[in-house]
Amino acid sequence: MSQYPKVFIFDLDGVITDTAELHYLAWKKLAEGINISFDKQFNERLKGISRMESLELILQLDTSLLKLDNEKKVKLANKKNEYYLELAESINKKDVLPGIEDLLKHIKKQNIKIALGSASENAKNVVKKLGLSSYFDYIVDASKVKKGKPNPETFIIAADYFGIPYKECIGIEDAAAGIEAINKANMFSVGVGSVENLSQANYLVEDTSKLNFEEIIKKYSDKNS
Repeated sequence: MSQYPKVFIFDLDGVITDTAELHYLAWKKLAEGINISFDKQFNERLKGISRMESLELILQLDTSLLKLDNEKKVKLANKKNEYYLELAESINKKDVLPGIEDLLKHIKKQNIKIALGSASENAKNVVKKLGLSSYFDYIVDASKVKKGKPNPETFIIAADYFGIPYKECIGIEDAAAGIEAINKANMFSVGVGSVENLSQANYLVEDTSKLNFEEIIKKYSDKNS
């Protein structure tokens, strides 16, 4: 195996940009509309999981709402998305997290493929607003993913699109569920965040500004040598 990986697979939220606050405000608005008290501590549980899974967790806060039929649940999830899209209208190039565009440029120079593996069904639109579309060779369609993170399906779909062995892929995530998914896919995991949350990552940096291409490749090569 060459010392370089063949694909980098990025998560979106918390890695490319930070729309976490927008998702939080959208969920909070929805929850309060159905008389559920919702705070930032609870919101941490929603990181990295799909919209419907997030809704189910919120509905568990009021057991009477668990009886809602699927049609009503879908309407609630769509309403949250409407709130989010309204808030996301303001996203632009200044919202790209520090160091990310430099890393993308470096990866491109080495002719390594770049994919986006996000649980967000709005990922393509957000990447476009950030002015980063040209860097991505493939964006996983979250609506087609049957099993969200920590299941490895999102990352496996990206690797399979290119026909590349999983061991030759690097995944970058800021959520524990995402790191677990990368590891389950037998890929090299790069975590962005705290050791308390991301201790299972093969390589960990505290924030995106510390993501250095050469350092990532060195750690990847050491693990695979």
